[in-house]
Amino acid sequence: MYDDLTYETDRGIATITIDRPGVKNAFRETTLEELNDAIRHVTDDDGVYSLVLTGAGDAFCAGADVTEMPDMSEQTKADYAGYLWKAQNVVRQLRSTPTPVVGAVSGPAIGAGCDFALGCDVRFVDDSTILRQGFVKVGLVPGDGGAWLLPRLIGEAKAKEYLLTGRDITADDAVDLGLAVAVADDALDAATAFAEELRDLPARAVQHTKALTDPSLSFEDYCERAIDYQWKCVNDSEHDEAVAAFGERREPDYDREYS
Repeated sequence: MYDDLTYETDRGIATITIDRPGVKNAFRETTLEELNDAIRHVTDDDGVYSLVLTGAGDAFCAGADVTEMPDMSEQTKADYAGYLWKAQNVVRQLRSTPTPVVGAVSGPAIGAGCDFALGCDVRFVDDSTILRQGFVKVGLVPGDGGAWLLPRLIGEAKAKEYLLTGRDITADDAVDLGLAVAVADDALDAATAFAEELRDLPARAVQHTKALTDPSLSFEDYCERAIDYQWKCVNDSEHDEAVAAFGERREPDYDREYS
């Protein structure tokens, strides 16, 4: 289906794997196009209830593949904007898809690769994980979302420490800062187990709860949106089944077809 990714589904869980291990999953333009397409596919698939994003081999994503970068001498600003938009839109889609996204971040997640990890709703790491916003070290700015995401995830001062210096965030740092849930022996196994837990909850409630965590909402916008979402949940059949199962001390049995 894709050249630079693998896309698999198993009982309602989709797994997207950036699959260029020979270059530590560094992306080229084709990779960005395929990531955007794959995430759209997840959003449009009613049989997918959670998504795991990971990388093949010993890396998550080492950023842009410099051997495949467009020739800047032949680019206009509009050309470059179109290229950068594709990377930004990966992050945009990870955040905006109703489907909860769990990152399995093993090895380096550098530059835009770090931003792809930060765009996930929840992250699991292992001892080899390195998150790095290294743009300043090569004379660039975090153009793919990192300087917007990181302050909202760990606070302005700590974010600036990493953004302005390009210092590494280790696995233990990531947990201490709240960027990762846990340092796991196997990040993919841990992420998949968490994705299974999310899959087995009432889907509408999970999706709307994700939307309510949008940090750009004012409190009043949040309250208005919460009323709308809660009304939809109250009238959802999975809410009814969850309440009935709780009262009867059994596991809920939702009427679903899984991809």
